[in-house]
Formats: sequence, C-alpha cells, structure tokens
Amino acid sequence: MKFYVVLEPAEEGGFNVSIPALDGCFTEGETEEEALQNAREAIVCYLEGLEKVNEIKAKPGSIAREVMVAL
Repeated sequence: MKFYVVLEPAEEGGFNVSIPALDGCFTEGETEEEALQNAREAIVCYLEGLEKVNEIKAKPGSIAREVMVAL
C-alpha cells in the first residue's frame, strides 16, 4: 500500500509530517529520513487502530464476513 506524505520544515528544526489520506495522522522527525520512517510507523499504528475500531461485537447467531475494496 502506498501513501503520500507531506513534509514541512518545522520552526524548531526537523520536519512535521502529515498523511493526507489518513485524517489526523501526523508525526515528525529531526531529519527527512527519520521523518519518513516515523511516517511509516504512524501509518501502521493508524491502520491498526482502525482495525480495532472495526472489530465486530456480534450477537450470537450473527454472520461476519470481510469484503475487499480496490482503490
């Protein structure tokens, strides 16, 4: 999966990073390389959080299925 990230120089030095496709997903880093690595980690954490939010609290007898969506 690919995500575009936006790196902006921070006033205090380093970079602020946002991931436009993931609302509220931000990170930072002292160098561009560190900022990109932190962005990868932030994306994984964000997606893991979504997975937990999407866990099914099913009633007995319910049927749960996964669906794939291609973008």
